[in-house]
Amino acid sequence: MNTTSTIPRRRAPIIALLVANAISMIGNNLAVVAIPWFVLETTGSAAKTGVVAFATVVPTVVAAILGGALVDRVGNKRISVIADLVSAVTVSIIPLLHRTIGIEFWQLVLLVFVGAMLDAPGNTARMAIVPELAEAGGMSLEKANGASQAIQSASILAGPLLAGVLIAWLGASDVLWVDAASFVVSASIVWVCVPSAVDKIVQAGRYLDDVREGLLFIKRDQFLVALLLVGAVANFAGAPLFSVVLPVYAREFHGKATDLGLILGGVGAGSLVGALAFSAYGSRFRRRPLALTLSFISAAPIAMLALDPPIWAAVLIMAISGFGDGSVNPLIITVIYERVPAVLRGRVIGSLLACILAAAPFGMLIIGWSIEPLGVDVVIVCVSAILLLVTALFALSPALRNLDPPEESPDAEAAPAQ
Repeated sequence: MNTTSTIPRRRAPIIALLVANAISMIGNNLAVVAIPWFVLETTGSAAKTGVVAFATVVPTVVAAILGGALVDRVGNKRISVIADLVSAVTVSIIPLLHRTIGIEFWQLVLLVFVGAMLDAPGNTARMAIVPELAEAGGMSLEKANGASQAIQSASILAGPLLAGVLIAWLGASDVLWVDAASFVVSASIVWVCVPSAVDKIVQAGRYLDDVREGLLFIKRDQFLVALLLVGAVANFAGAPLFSVVLPVYAREFHGKATDLGLILGGVGAGSLVGALAFSAYGSRFRRRPLALTLSFISAAPIAMLALDPPIWAAVLIMAISGFGDGSVNPLIITVIYERVPAVLRGRVIGSLLACILAAAPFGMLIIGWSIEPLGVDVVIVCVSAILLLVTALFALSPALRNLDPPEESPDAEAAPAQ
């Protein structure tokens, strides 16, 4: 038997999913730049740009908690395809209206809101399908999740840069056509290359009962409760760090928008290297010491920005932080996959994401408000300190002491680990 030809064929679905993720994530990062730029070009209002940004956050949180049950009912593959197609339609309507009859601001907000509604279920579906595809392809979860994180990091690095080039060449409106096309390509790859047999579709009962079942599963598992707290703390400080603190820091200490791009590029580059390193070597280390080390690396260097280092040093600092973040995220996702049965994975992951994402708006309000009275340097130190709480939780929480794979048992699929 020729195993060298069999193994690549077995890995084709997981590779196809990773390629589709890369295209979809680059599309998302094109939108992150192109839509706000489009709003500024057409309205000239920073306040309206903020309203559009808010319209992407609220539905994501709501859909994450309610959409997990939908993923389990409809199937990971179908939801992934539907989410990409809805994104393609809503994004393409924006330039279509703009070029023909004109687009009202409320229409733009509505389209962004509707497009964001399925982002979280789509992400949940693609996350939930990884373990089965990785197992079928003979790929470890560490390697598969490391590759997924590497793709996400590369899209964060490449997407905004590509968006800037395309906006200068085509204009923000026409870049949205490119964005829509990327979602169609992603959906097509998943539809053609990912087998439907890997879906674990749940028999339909009352919808809210399915949502409640995912929340109850988390509540019964002390590890997942502790992990939810870790994620909420990280997102409370991490989300405003990138959306508010670093832009203000770059403006006050370095003065140029290109410097902000370099700093964010450093984060993306470090995260990419960290994800690739975890994919290649993560399975060789004990998980708890590794999580402690990586979470410390992701948090502690940020405080050094308050010393007003030169731009090259600021980029290096954030690259080191990005390395820790890019390595620890796939580690945590791997542990979640191991503890959650496949039939509950959609609603459990969706509920976890919703609770974690819900911390971001509060962080943006509180940390964003604190910059003016305290100064950006003090806020940077505070953000670093809050993120270091994640390391403290890994070190001190009894529920997080064992991150290693649970022992196999006949009841492993039926009951949550306590």
